[in-house]
Amino acid sequence: MAKKTTTTKEKNQIEIRNKRATYEYFLLDDYNAGLVLTGTEIKSIRDGRANLADAYCVFIGNELFVREMHISEYRFGSYLNHPAKRDRKLLLTRRELRKLQNRMKERGNAIIPVMLYVDSRGYAKLLISLAKGKKFYDKRDSIKEKDSRRDMERQMR
Repeated sequence: MAKKTTTTKEKNQIEIRNKRATYEYFLLDDYNAGLVLTGTEIKSIRDGRANLADAYCVFIGNELFVREMHISEYRFGSYLNHPAKRDRKLLLTRRELRKLQNRMKERGNAIIPVMLYVDSRGYAKLLISLAKGKKFYDKRDSIKEKDSRRDMERQMR
């Protein structure tokens, strides 16, 4: 009997989060979307050089694009380097796109990126969420809740 040897590579888990998303929005539904990227963009993401703070998603025709997502230029890139802020197409199923388009017709809804990560196969994925904007008093409540949770954790230690 031959032994099966499995090599377990510890890949650096890349997770770039949008911290402002939970503060400014109520997150309703989550979707995992693939991204259409160039070679230097995926290399920059694997280096952890991306920012989702001002990013949002918009429909152009029947396709969903993410705007204002900043992916820094690859430091070893040549003249083929990518622009830092360009519209990037999101890959979702037709059913998910139709569902999101219908939900966007409601007032106050937005589609925002919550997290950018690299999956086990090496593909960059974007966790997007259908969100509803918070009012000022909702933001104050979330700050109070966060502070009380932090105090409870301190007392537990």
